Amino acid sequence: MGKTVTIRVAHSPDSDDAFMFYGLASNKVATGDRRYVHELSDIESLNQRALRCELDVSAVSIHAYAYLANDYALLSSGASMGNRYGPRLVANSPPPADVREAIKNKRIAIPGKLTTAHLVLRLFQPDIEAVEMPFDQIMESVSREEVDAGLIIHEGQLTYGTSNLHLWLDTGEWWWEETGLPLPLGGNVVRRDLGGELVSKISDDLRASIVYGLDHREEALTYALQYARGLNRAEADEFIKMYVNEYTVDYGEDGKSAVRLLLERAAAAGIIPSAPTVEFV
Repeated sequence: MGKTVTIRVAHSPDSDDAFMFYGLASNKVATGDRRYVHELSDIESLNQRALRCELDVSAVSIHAYAYLANDYALLSSGASMGNRYGPRLVANSPPPADVREAIKNKRIAIPGKLTTAHLVLRLFQPDIEAVEMPFDQIMESVSREEVDAGLIIHEGQLTYGTSNLHLWLDTGEWWWEETGLPLPLGGNVVRRDLGGELVSKISDDLRASIVYGLDHREEALTYALQYARGLNRAEADEFIKMYVNEYTVDYGEDGKSAVRLLLERAAAAGIIPSAPTVEFV
C-alpha cells in the first residue's frame, strides 16, 4: 500500500462548485492513495491565494489564469462556461438604448478585479470606474444607489429581479454575439510542480467527481443545496445546469478556443500584460 498523498483543493462555496466536487467530498469516487482536503472561499480570494501558490488545486477565474500560467496548468475538467449567458450588469432603472455609452465613466460594482466578469465588462466598455466589493453585497449596493450599476455573479444571476433590479447587459450573450463561442468564466488549476504523474491522476479524479454528480443528479443536488444561498431546489438545479454541463466534463475544442480568444483579446485591450500559453491537462 502506497503512502497517502494529501492534496489541498479549494473552490467557491456555491451550489455549482459543490455539485462538481460532490463525488470527491463525499468519497464516492475512488482516489487510491490520494486524500483531498477541501477549502471553501469566494473566487476572488482564491485568485489571490493562487497567485501566492498556496493551493495544490483551485478554482480560479480565467482572467486570473493570465497571471498563474507559469505555476499552474488548467485541468481539462471543471470549467464554468456560460453558453449565451454569464455575469449580468444590473441597475435600478430599465436599460437605456445604448448601455455601452450609459456606463461610460460610471461607478460599477464588481466582484473582484481578477474575476472574468470584470474582464469581460472591460472588453465591453473599458472606461468605467470599477468599485470592488464582495459579490454578495453588490445587489444591495445597487439598490442603495451607492453605485450606478453592479456586475453580479453566482446565484444573483437568477435572483436580481427579486431586488427590483433591471438587466442592462448579459456578458455571456454579448460575448456569444461577438465570437459565437461560450464564455469561459472559471476553471480548475493544478500546480505544475506536483509532477506529471500526480497531476494526471488529479485530473482523472476531478473528472470522475463531475461525472458522478451528473450521473447521480438528485443525490448531488441535495448535497449542493446547503451552498445554494436562498435558492429553492428547482432554482438551484437550474443554476447548476447553467454551469455544470458538457463543458465542465471537458472544455472541448470550442471551450479551449474560447479561453485562448478571451485572453488574447484581453491582452490586445491592455487588460492583461500578455496572453499566456494555455496548457490543458
